[in-house]
Amino acid sequence: MHRPFVALAALLLALPAVAAVPQLVAPDDVRELLSSFLEFGDVADATAQAAFERRMQREVPKLLATEGYFSPTVVLRQGDELLRLEVDPGPRSLIGVVDIEIAGDLDTTRRKALLSNWKLKTGQPFRQAEWDAAKQSLLADLLAVDYAGARLLDTRADVDPEARRVDLHVAAETGPRYRFGELEISGLQRYSQELVRRFNHSVTPGDEYREDRLLALQAALQSTPYFVSVSVLLARGDEGSASTLSEDGWLTAPVRVQLRERAPHQVTLGAGYSTNTGARVEAAYRSSDLFGRAWELQTGVRIEQVRQTAYADVFFPPDDRQRRDGVGTAVEDSDIENLGIKRFAVGATRLQRFGSVEQRLNLNWQEERQSPQGAPSTTNRALTALVGWTWRHADDPLDLAEGIALQVQLGGASKQLLSDQNFVRTYFRYSQGFPLTASDALLFRGELGATFAPSSNGIPQDFLFRAGGTNSVRGYPYLSLGVKEGSAVVGGRYLMTMSAEYTHWISSTWGAAAFVDAGNAVDEPQAMNLAVGYGVGARWKSPAGPLGIDLAYGQRDGSLRFDFSLAIPF
Repeated sequence: MHRPFVALAALLLALPAVAAVPQLVAPDDVRELLSSFLEFGDVADATAQAAFERRMQREVPKLLATEGYFSPTVVLRQGDELLRLEVDPGPRSLIGVVDIEIAGDLDTTRRKALLSNWKLKTGQPFRQAEWDAAKQSLLADLLAVDYAGARLLDTRADVDPEARRVDLHVAAETGPRYRFGELEISGLQRYSQELVRRFNHSVTPGDEYREDRLLALQAALQSTPYFVSVSVLLARGDEGSASTLSEDGWLTAPVRVQLRERAPHQVTLGAGYSTNTGARVEAAYRSSDLFGRAWELQTGVRIEQVRQTAYADVFFPPDDRQRRDGVGTAVEDSDIENLGIKRFAVGATRLQRFGSVEQRLNLNWQEERQSPQGAPSTTNRALTALVGWTWRHADDPLDLAEGIALQVQLGGASKQLLSDQNFVRTYFRYSQGFPLTASDALLFRGELGATFAPSSNGIPQDFLFRAGGTNSVRGYPYLSLGVKEGSAVVGGRYLMTMSAEYTHWISSTWGAAAFVDAGNAVDEPQAMNLAVGYGVGARWKSPAGPLGIDLAYGQRDGSLRFDFSLAIPF
């Protein structure tokens, strides 16, 4: 046997047997990265130790290179019953020369804007994720306006480990400018192309290409009950559709709308619990093609501990002015705060959007039997006309950490038109979130309502006001703040509520909140005496939106209450 092999064998036999997970020793700024992506496992003997070291010599430099470390030192050391993987990442490389070339018919102003918006500047640390994001951001900016065929021709990061420098090179091409052509609609079996065109108020043939307009059309179609999936793309010539070239050098390409229709019938069952109305079960049926005319029928029954409701609504497709009409009916039987109500209503509604403002017009007739405990029963009838405006501005509608919402309503009824009382009802609601830091936010909410009438007599409860409960004044039972009549609480003609809430997010999904609410509903303005509630709660960012459970103290009653709401469809 040759002497080198004898020596190697003797060395291996001399190494102690180890059966432990190696300990990582590395600076803080790279330890989390290495711990997240490296697989350690037990190293049981000298052979496994040698294999582990070879694997670390391959994998560690690859990981560190994504963070700009291109000359690391990786050593495996045997200590007293410990095996240590020592990693020195070495110096971090910085961005050196940034060379961006954009070929094509691009005006000087936009070219300067694209270059100034480049995210990786000279002198910044190199990170692979940021390099990838910067390239895609440049391409996205080109694709967003005019240049639907823009592409990256070449991208290169030249690394000089000795100089600790990474030079970036990007070559992009705008391609021709595009205008919108006609819609090319496919995938329809049940519905007509005219129905699809009714939801299009963003893409007009002949307009200059804008990616956000395609996305707006896609979102409008996706939000309807008719389609389960929607794809809206500019069908450029290289995608098999004919494009036409105009004298000014612009290409006109069709807009391809690919659809997959939703099943026209859907049955939903659900159960839930709310501290407002208790446990509930519900069943609903929806048809999106009633009588084969693309009318949407929504009907269902909801049974809660204190209220039972049945309803049926029919909504028609929008007209050429983007107005959507509907008709419906509902019956209700409830007993909340000792006020029994039996109600029947029929009505018509018209919904229309003006930019970010939603306008709703309602015409409603209802007959209501009120039975306050300890007071005479009455029957009230009203034919009401109502107009409402809602404005919302938020990046994420399900995230209340930032954004604003305003709601205004104005309505009324007359004794001359099938009503028992003359009245005018006004209502205003405001909510706004203010992010303080990445994990802290404030939320403010307020309501004002007034029903102007000689008295509350003859006015259905829907057009009066009560307060208390979740989303109102926490610490008080649902609709318990109002006007006393016998032993019942009935609606008053004036409402005021306000709320301030602070939330600290402990993790990406869980948070803790502290809040104070105040409000009341009265029949005379001078009687307004706000009931105050305050407390703490927990928040969870569920897929359906923020959910919370609150422990609130009602200062007026001196009592503690939980406020909670949860619904589960199945």
